[in-house]
Amino acid sequence: MNNRLSIVILIILALGITVFIFTKGEKFELPQGETVPFVEEEVDVAADEKNVVAEDIQTNDIKKITQSFMQKSTRKIFTTDGVKHSIPLNEILSGGPPKDGIPSIDNPKFISTRDADKQLEEDSPGLGVTIGDTSRFYPYQILVWHEIVNDTIEDMPLAVTYCPLCITGVVYNRELEGKAVEFGVSGRLWKSNLLMYDRTSNVEDESLWSQVLGEAVLGVSTGDKLEIIPSDTVTYGVWKKNHPDTEVLSRDTGITRTYGRDPYGGYYTDDTVSFGATFNDDRLHQKEFVLGIEVNGKFKAYHVDVIKEGTMTDTFAGQTITIEKDSSESIRMFIGDERQPLPYIGGFWFSWLAVHPDTELLQ
Repeated sequence: MNNRLSIVILIILALGITVFIFTKGEKFELPQGETVPFVEEEVDVAADEKNVVAEDIQTNDIKKITQSFMQKSTRKIFTTDGVKHSIPLNEILSGGPPKDGIPSIDNPKFISTRDADKQLEEDSPGLGVTIGDTSRFYPYQILVWHEIVNDTIEDMPLAVTYCPLCITGVVYNRELEGKAVEFGVSGRLWKSNLLMYDRTSNVEDESLWSQVLGEAVLGVSTGDKLEIIPSDTVTYGVWKKNHPDTEVLSRDTGITRTYGRDPYGGYYTDDTVSFGATFNDDRLHQKEFVLGIEVNGKFKAYHVDVIKEGTMTDTFAGQTITIEKDSSESIRMFIGDERQPLPYIGGFWFSWLAVHPDTELLQ
């Protein structure tokens, strides 16, 4: 009886620790009050400067398009109680855990493939990234418990992000205005997608960032966008084969998690969407994987099944889109005859459609 009682007590303590881990911290507070359109202060620009700007735009249209994810958002901005936002406040929902209840990895450690082979199956999915001569693999079995890794590769500060509800794995350059910004999990969701927050010395200066948009949607930074860094959603075996010297994110995070277990179970293939996302579209199953692009303020998604190994071209928004897929399953997109790199975001069809309802689809 004493042994049974001891086991019960240990189970209760373990559950209590788990609950504490996921519920510690405070909620990311939302403003309340009257909502009005945001009016930006006009800046007086000399006539000759305006001409230079106009000429620059005309001669650099392709470059302007490819940098669309790195410029200001085109979403309308409003203010509520003096706080800027570009999404309706009533659509920002609690995901359950509070701010930092899902802990980001801020001091990542890495292991060799020799050690990773003991933990990962060949078909274990994750994000692969190469910067310069350094390649790294971030297993989803770790990201599913943390969602954000604040990393640096060859002096480039990166936010490696993953939203399990949308399976959007995106890597961003986390440098803003010349400074590296650290991101955390806010505990809030929009359209079922992760809302990150930027850690600042003053809580009042923090903003919420939509992971699928790559832009700030509430707070002082509203309208700012992050630069997408090319990455691959790929299996460990394929990535390792093509990058034998790759470094692999370690489970040594300082936080206890059951990294071999996925808490989302069968969610990835069932018919459910939640947390403010709805689905009413018969072109694809809501959880098919697509790659989404933005060109001249227009949006298009490509069902991955149509992207075969080799090169294919498409015409969209008056531009030629070239898509290349190699034997390692790496996919790169380019725009125009000059083949400027075109960033894309991969994830569930319902997630891309939820934030871009007028998107086109190639299936």
